[in-house]
Amino acid sequence: MDPIALLIVCPLVFLAGFVDAIAGGGGLISLPAYLLAGLPAHMALGTNKLSNAISTSVATLRMARAGYIKLPLAVPAVIGALVGSAIGAKLALLTPEGVFQMLLVVALPVVAILVLRKRDLDNGGIAEAAPTPKLLVIIGICAIVTGLYDGFYGPGAGTFMLLSFVTFAKLRVREASGTMKMCNLASNISALVMFLNAGAIYIALGLIAAAFNVAGNYIGAGLVVKNGSKIVRPLIVVVLCALFAKVLFDLVA
Repeated sequence: MDPIALLIVCPLVFLAGFVDAIAGGGGLISLPAYLLAGLPAHMALGTNKLSNAISTSVATLRMARAGYIKLPLAVPAVIGALVGSAIGAKLALLTPEGVFQMLLVVALPVVAILVLRKRDLDNGGIAEAAPTPKLLVIIGICAIVTGLYDGFYGPGAGTFMLLSFVTFAKLRVREASGTMKMCNLASNISALVMFLNAGAIYIALGLIAAAFNVAGNYIGAGLVVKNGSKIVRPLIVVVLCALFAKVLFDLVA
């Protein structure tokens, strides 16, 4: 275990969990953390999936205990996420390392802008007691598309899932949040299996990072923070700037 990697990854992944609990977008910090620690792009993505899968499991359990997860809505989301994420992870593994690293660097700021521009999602939708076949199909399609993104890349996937369920399936935020957690968990597990099979996961580092991520998420969820996005924005900007500085240094060196 490289102590330098631990010193870089653990505090940032803790911060990612804290940020995710307050305003979402923790993946915009956790994935760059592994890249900053010097992991190859594929290994960084796979290790991030491991820590994310564990922390998402904890968050999903909390949502289920709170009664936010409705199984009729979650089933098509889980199936769609499993399929989409497996395809996305396979595409990521087939992408050459150098190309993939450049894609990550270009995509990070774009995703950050989309996530941080998220506004109030309450659309006043009505939760249906008996979901229609049309609604279940829409949820499944949203899950496949966002799951594919999550398997290939990941940061901001939960936000995109939530937006798609609210916008296209017209779910209320409460039902959309619960469905998103199940969808995100299934997507993480599906991608995790693909990366495990490819040997693209630093398991020891991922498990330790997961503990820090869960701790950050737990502490963040226990705090009442108003205007959380105002705190999150500068944190994400700092991490992204550090990542770009490292990439530029690697290119010049």
